[in-house]
Amino acid sequence: MTDAFDGILDRFLLASGEFERRLRAVRSEQWTWPTPCTEWNVRQLANHMTQGNRSYLRLLAGGDAAEFLRSRDADASGADPVGSYTASVRELAEAFGGPGALWRILDYPLGPVAGQQGLAVRTTDSLVHTWDLARAVGADETLDAGLVRWANARLEDIYAGLPETPTAADTTHRFFAAPEGVPQRDASEQALLLHRMGRQGT
Repeated sequence: MTDAFDGILDRFLLASGEFERRLRAVRSEQWTWPTPCTEWNVRQLANHMTQGNRSYLRLLAGGDAAEFLRSRDADASGADPVGSYTASVRELAEAFGGPGALWRILDYPLGPVAGQQGLAVRTTDSLVHTWDLARAVGADETLDAGLVRWANARLEDIYAGLPETPTAADTTHRFFAAPEGVPQRDASEQALLLHRMGRQGT
């Protein structure tokens, strides 16, 4: 079996592109619609994604966990949520593509992680929030099958060593939604992943 972080930059770009595709389809009246992340409407979810990318960019440049948490809900979208998001993806991909970036230790809020693990967490976040956005605005909810298979097979590796993870029954659920019930016996790979990440979807 390949390493969980092999090709992680390409996976990040793919997941980000899938989110961008749904984001570009958001109509003007939909920005205030609710999302499965009950604390955010569509615009706030888009901002969370943009700010998240910028926070990882700061970590890669030597920023700390406290700064990451302070800026979590700050406005990073301005008047152009789509343009701000796409710019943040490009900048983060360029930064992680730099020499040694994937092995640099980041002061992530849940504990120090190497850049490649941090980017894997970011990729998983992007994948699941793509479904959140699609569900919110009635867009195509089908996630990239390869990304879903990777996340399902490697979820424990992606969050290894962190005190809060979506795979631990006794986690605090400050950052990750808690699963509810049990998935159906014949659930699809996507439904299984969504359940593990605290969503109910097909």
